[in-house]
Amino acid sequence: MDTRSPVSSRPAHGLSYVAPTATSPWGTYLAQIERVLPYLGPLARWAETLRRPKRSLIVDVPIEMDDGTVRHFEGYRVQHNLSRGPGKGGLRYHPDVTLEEVMALAAWMTIKNAAVNLPFGGAKGGIRVDPKKLSLKELEKLTRRYTSEIGIVIGPQQDIPAPDMNTNAQIMAWMMDTYSANAGATITGVVTGKPVHLGGSLGRVKATGRGVFVTGREAARRLGMDLDGARVAVQGFGNVGSAAAELFVGAGAKIVAVQDHTGTIANPAGLEMGPLIASARLHGGVGEFRGGGRIDDESFWDIDCDILVPAALEGQITAARAQRLKSRLVLEGANGPTLPDADDVLADRGILVVPDVICNAGGVTVSYFEWVQDFSSFFWTEDEINLRMDKIIVDALKRIWDTADQHRISLRTATFAVACERILTARQERGLYP
Repeated sequence: MDTRSPVSSRPAHGLSYVAPTATSPWGTYLAQIERVLPYLGPLARWAETLRRPKRSLIVDVPIEMDDGTVRHFEGYRVQHNLSRGPGKGGLRYHPDVTLEEVMALAAWMTIKNAAVNLPFGGAKGGIRVDPKKLSLKELEKLTRRYTSEIGIVIGPQQDIPAPDMNTNAQIMAWMMDTYSANAGATITGVVTGKPVHLGGSLGRVKATGRGVFVTGREAARRLGMDLDGARVAVQGFGNVGSAAAELFVGAGAKIVAVQDHTGTIANPAGLEMGPLIASARLHGGVGEFRGGGRIDDESFWDIDCDILVPAALEGQITAARAQRLKSRLVLEGANGPTLPDADDVLADRGILVVPDVICNAGGVTVSYFEWVQDFSSFFWTEDEINLRMDKIIVDALKRIWDTADQHRISLRTATFAVACERILTARQERGLYP
């Protein structure tokens, strides 16, 4: 299939402010939607709803800096689809954030929530800023002003933000407090990923990485791969990559390479997790770690490994890099790390890809638990959280795998088929108003 067709024949699907390319996040998402259409049957008549965000909000975020100057930042909140419930998706702070990227991330959240059968639609937010260049006071001002600006579209039954790239529990606490102050009551359920003592859930910080491990464990069983002694390479060493790496090591695997924005470290005998995590926290990345050899960043894609975990940014696995990979299994910890033409290369080479929309769904699953707990003011133990999450992820993956086997399609297309059937059934049954 020509993956360029969905973005060349309908450049923006009615959205004049976005012109996606075949390698852009939104272009990648549109190509993925195009591939699933043959498996939707009569529901395909509603497919255009998947190609259009329901609501896109662009906001100006002015703040007074510590030196007395006033700076303006551009922020976004996109609600892609709300047919199955309120919007759910993270908030990222990054200097390269764009509306198109946030649209794609919101769309992938729609698919992800439906794939694991959570009662949410998909949403995402972002601010174009380098948070490392802001003081803590400036970061708080930015967060609170942004929250006030998007307050018209968020709420526990409307749209529930959560942490994402460069955001954390503290930022969620500021968001919750700002929204609550404007509402005149404490409303803990407006965000998830909060500090535990403010209504957050145990197990949330490592939930996404745990989901990567759980899906990886199940996929390894399918491949007849023993995790004991398996070689794992991880790109991105934040909450997702580091948590997944720890769990794989706990299962007997060894981490042979790690890459982040500070560099690439490799050791065929395996990197020691404790010292590596401590070094990454101290230095803001893995680049200063002395327990492995420093290699060129591009050489990361040539590492001999059994499992590759891309857990950084989207668009990392190109067709050229896919030709070079030496892994048997790719676990997408990041959103959209594999381009559509690279998917084809990996399939031709017999490399199994567990797609982002199921692989990293552990985070939003535990966010759902947090949302439920906030409504009831009754909280579960971390063991209960992990058991519940594992069951949801394993059951969802089994349904997806059965669909893949039935139609002889990739896990990604099967995940989209399962998810889109649920989304479009909801759209059809709700009907159009007026």
